[in-house]
Amino acid sequence: MRTEEFDYSLPTELIAQVPISERDQSRLMVLNRSNGSIEHRHFFEIVDFLHEGDVLVFNDSRVMPARLHACKTGTGGKLEILLLRRLEPNIWETLVRPAKRVRVGDRIEVVSTPASKGDCNLPAEVVGAGERGIRVIHFEKETPLSRLGEIALPPYIHVPLHEPERYQTVYARDEGSVAAPTAGLHFTPELLDRIKNKGVSCYFVTLHVGLDTFQPVQANDPEEHKIHQEYGVVSPDVAREVNLARSEGRRVLCVGTTSVRLVEAAAQGGSSARVQAFSGWVDLFILPGYCFRVVDALITNFHLPRSTLLMMVSAFAGKDFILRAYREAADLKYRFYSFGDAMLIL
Repeated sequence: MRTEEFDYSLPTELIAQVPISERDQSRLMVLNRSNGSIEHRHFFEIVDFLHEGDVLVFNDSRVMPARLHACKTGTGGKLEILLLRRLEPNIWETLVRPAKRVRVGDRIEVVSTPASKGDCNLPAEVVGAGERGIRVIHFEKETPLSRLGEIALPPYIHVPLHEPERYQTVYARDEGSVAAPTAGLHFTPELLDRIKNKGVSCYFVTLHVGLDTFQPVQANDPEEHKIHQEYGVVSPDVAREVNLARSEGRRVLCVGTTSVRLVEAAAQGGSSARVQAFSGWVDLFILPGYCFRVVDALITNFHLPRSTLLMMVSAFAGKDFILRAYREAADLKYRFYSFGDAMLIL
């Protein structure tokens, strides 16, 4: 298996730059793994493919205003900081650009901008360094993200987002993600009500989306790629309900690759396929050949070439089937990536 096998060409005009006006009006490509068929619908029609007794698992992580602007003390050199995860109070693992300017021991100052609507500056010190621009930063006081931070859109989106809530799911609750769990962006409160009225149970887990959302796999052999850890929580109640559904032969559908990673990681603790209550760091890297223990169906968006997310959906549906579906989606002018259209894999 080579990383280049997960590459594909995409015209740049198919990369969605803004959200669709109505969340559930996006297109929906339905892939049937049992017969290899592809069907084209709209997302609000997803109810047609759900059955009474199904369980839907959502990721309720909320995107934090993780992008900070800073300057080096003394030189005034401008920096951009992306908060990745809190290690200790006031200490964060971050992604800094340009990283080559920033070394351990450097003093920096986070500055407010008109976009962040802040009115204060925040001194900090670089206390650690890692690969790919990773820096550990100690802020002198509690980081006032709501006053200094901005929502960080993916690098392939070049149009400003005028309504930041459009980069949040309607059920987002627990702040901590760098990027949105985008498969959930298609749901509306009304659509969720229709789903529940059909007898489908909706449960929520939390996985804070991290660095790998922005990073393609660089290694020629994907098994040599070190996936970035993300913090996740599966409550005892959700674990019990998912296990009950599986024991009764009811389907478990995950909304997004983040939900898949978390529930599958939570089922790794024993010899059975039972989901365990879980709280901790997740580094499960799902590649073709992986045996799924929990997930019966998946709702997802269209993913970047050579990404860990494309590799995961290829593990679930088969690489050839996924790449055929992507080619068909491009031919039919589907909208790709975070603000793009959706796929349901049955």
